[in-house]
Amino acid sequence: MASSSRLLSEEQFLCSICLDVFTEPVSTPCGHNFCKACISGYWDTSDLCQCPMCKETFYRRPELRINTFISEMVAQFRKSVQWKATSSPGQRPAKPGEVSCDFCTGMKLKALKSCLVCLTSYCETHLEPHQRVPALKRHKLINPVENLEDRMCKKHDRPLELFCRTDQTCLCVLCLKTDHMTHDTVPLEEEYGERMAKLGKMMAEVEQKMHTHFRKVQEIKHSVDLSKREAEREISDSVQVFTDLVRSIERSQAELIEVIEEKQKAAERQAEGIIKELEQEVTELQRRSTELEQLSHTEDHLHLLQNCPSLCTPPPTKDWSEISVYSDMCVGTVRRAVSQLEETLNKEMEKLPEVKLKRIQQYDVDVTLDPDTAHPYLIMSEDGKQVQNGNAKQHLPDKPVRFSTCPCILGKEGFSSGRFYYEVTVKGKTDWDLGVARESINRKGDITLSPTNGYWTVWLRNGEQYNALSSTMVLLHLREKPQKVGVFVDYEEGQVSFYDVEARSHIYSFTGCTFTEKLYPYFYPGNNDGGENSTPLTISPVNQTE
Repeated sequence: MASSSRLLSEEQFLCSICLDVFTEPVSTPCGHNFCKACISGYWDTSDLCQCPMCKETFYRRPELRINTFISEMVAQFRKSVQWKATSSPGQRPAKPGEVSCDFCTGMKLKALKSCLVCLTSYCETHLEPHQRVPALKRHKLINPVENLEDRMCKKHDRPLELFCRTDQTCLCVLCLKTDHMTHDTVPLEEEYGERMAKLGKMMAEVEQKMHTHFRKVQEIKHSVDLSKREAEREISDSVQVFTDLVRSIERSQAELIEVIEEKQKAAERQAEGIIKELEQEVTELQRRSTELEQLSHTEDHLHLLQNCPSLCTPPPTKDWSEISVYSDMCVGTVRRAVSQLEETLNKEMEKLPEVKLKRIQQYDVDVTLDPDTAHPYLIMSEDGKQVQNGNAKQHLPDKPVRFSTCPCILGKEGFSSGRFYYEVTVKGKTDWDLGVARESINRKGDITLSPTNGYWTVWLRNGEQYNALSSTMVLLHLREKPQKVGVFVDYEEGQVSFYDVEARSHIYSFTGCTFTEKLYPYFYPGNNDGGENSTPLTISPVNQTE
């Protein structure tokens, strides 16, 4: 009973027209109470002036005055309601971005529901009539939203409850009956469910693409880091090479200058000796000339006859016609210095493959032979590092990955990104193939080695003929016979290179390749040839060049 009494007293503070707490309450002559604005508006739109509750008609519009008693009671009621609302766990002031109650005065509380019929949002307290009054219970309540007028049909002023898939637009019930009878229409909830499913699928696709793009970004960043480090090493190596060249040039220049200066000093010493000797002879000739001049003026016959024989004999002198100082003495010296410099430059150029090899050896991987791919004629070592042709067929299961005709074998591990390098000892062999092969190669029947068929290889035949198996066979002219071959692959750059490890020299490179699947190390130890080629191919540990 106490609860009913409290509920009844609360109802008496609600206007029966607006269903909200009285604002400026007034009383009609029949004793019913309304908001002043509500009853005035009601009478303004009606031909009769009557009470909306009891329908009593007034022949003259009553003069309305504020009922101070009810007004004070309403004020007290508002305070109690607001205290109760703010103290309720579900009620709190609306934060920025949240929907607020349209009926709260003063402090706006967070809306609990929005009514699509009233086009109004209510907090927990002001929502109470919609949960109690039978007429209001039929109103459609939704989670609180802004701009409720956007959810109403502009043409029929009814809630938008349907979706036309034909026209891709939202409808009310009257729209369906007038313009969309033959269209594919569904309730909003059904279209919402399908759209949410598509949205979820799209979100998953976007998430997957984001993840793929993120991985790609990481790969590119990693590639840039690798490129940067490689560029730094290239710069460091080139600085070292050019520093050595500059030092060699400066040293050759200093030595050349020293030789030229020494030869010039020797020429000067030679010239000084010649000049001194010539000057002595000139002095003697001048003395003889003076004596002859004096003798030519004498009138003493006896004196002339006594001195003429000795004075008329020329003093002894050298034949200086063939004597000279060599003016082109430095030409040969400069030529020899330039020749030595050229030799030094060639030596430095020969170091460049060694620098390259030193760098790529940092990408060495541990390669082990895969027995499941081995041709039945091949014999492997227990550690999977050696293979040779046993010249006798073994009874092995015919697996899809096993080579059936060509006696070759692949490495266990495949590579689908980055760089890798390994070395194989070929010393003592007369035939061999080395390189890499893609995963999808044909392993049954005859094999043609070429990039088109998925093989990037070089080989030795007859102990002396080296070829690269490109689209056309490339004859390789090697200074020395390789004893150990290094194989380097840069997957992203599309490059497969071969090196003579001991000579520190480059053998051949496949460039501009496009790799789309895993690459596996490829080995062919050659036929046994009556024991002449029985030496195994050996995967060797990489000893990086100092």
